[in-house]
Amino acid sequence: MSEKITALDLPAQELSEATQRYFDVCQEKLGMVPNVLQAYTFDETKLAAFTGMYNDLMLGDSGLSKLEREMIAVVVSSINKCYYCLTAHGAAVRALSGDPALGEQLVMNFRAADLDDRQRVMLEFAEKLTETPAKMEETDRQRLREVGFSDRDIWDISSTAAFYNMTNRVASAIDMRPNPEYAGQSR
Repeated sequence: MSEKITALDLPAQELSEATQRYFDVCQEKLGMVPNVLQAYTFDETKLAAFTGMYNDLMLGDSGLSKLEREMIAVVVSSINKCYYCLTAHGAAVRALSGDPALGEQLVMNFRAADLDDRQRVMLEFAEKLTETPAKMEETDRQRLREVGFSDRDIWDISSTAAFYNMTNRVASAIDMRPNPEYAGQSR
């Protein structure tokens, strides 16, 4: 690996067979191993915890679509100005939506995007949870219910927003850099 993934110099451990298979699947499906995964190779236990939570939140059963979860990731990352996640998840929004402009609209100002009421209320909730979590109230949850979200969906929205608030902070703290391939995807 020739490119610097983070500003930290944590030596990679030898990967287990299972992790190497996971990386091979990433290479096959994505054409790369995301740098966020490469960054965790110094500690396979931490890598497994990260991938387990990511896979559950972003790929597991949910009343939220994959696109909606990626939209939350972009809006939270926009607020936190996380270069890695804005680049990676902006590409995912472009791919899932089929709209090359949507990822950038969500990055800059999700209110400028052509969203339905459900998406707008969901992103407003994620925004408030990111900026002022102590000010969350029942009225915030009720707005989500009014546009069709269940209490389980509210849990998933909250968990997804919380996960990206955490990962944004780690990525920013260690100067994690996105794979260059993301920039040109789905344009």
